Amino acid sequence: MAETAQKAVESEPADVVAPEDAPRSERSGEADDALVQEGDIAGDYLERLLDLLDYDGDIDLDVESGRAIVSIDGGEDLDKLVGPRGNVLEALQELTRLAVQQETGIRSRLMLDIAGWRADRREELSELGRTTAERVAETGEPARLKPMTPFERKVVHDAVAEVTGVTSESEGEEPRRRVVVIPET
Repeated sequence: MAETAQKAVESEPADVVAPEDAPRSERSGEADDALVQEGDIAGDYLERLLDLLDYDGDIDLDVESGRAIVSIDGGEDLDKLVGPRGNVLEALQELTRLAVQQETGIRSRLMLDIAGWRADRREELSELGRTTAERVAETGEPARLKPMTPFERKVVHDAVAEVTGVTSESEGEEPRRRVVVIPET
């Protein structure tokens, strides 16, 4: 039997490429396929949740920056799924990631947005990061912002990075971790 398996391996065509040896474009296609699968699993999970709650909403799936993006829009009750400061949204995102992990065996980094809350929050935080960075560049005085979630801190860091003469870092421990904007030396 081992001889048969050995012959099968030896007779394999030379143009067969192991996945790790595949050209980068093929590997990225496989990664995109995995992200689409994550989005599909998440969409099914969230659709069942909406049905249980008897909430209306349209689920949109996308892949962006190496991450599955799942958005729910269109229902009147969706604000309840966001909660104060996005707390319920964060919890639902984590539950959805766990549902994906349970099915795929791989930890998911998917991003969930409900009723456009994350998109709106991203705009607010970008503006906060930019104006804070400009003020620090002008005055030379560091600024400490309120504690934020990892998502919020990343948006602020990205906005600060676009302003010349300043940099940012995070300090503190969760859940009190915050962004500090400091002048470059």
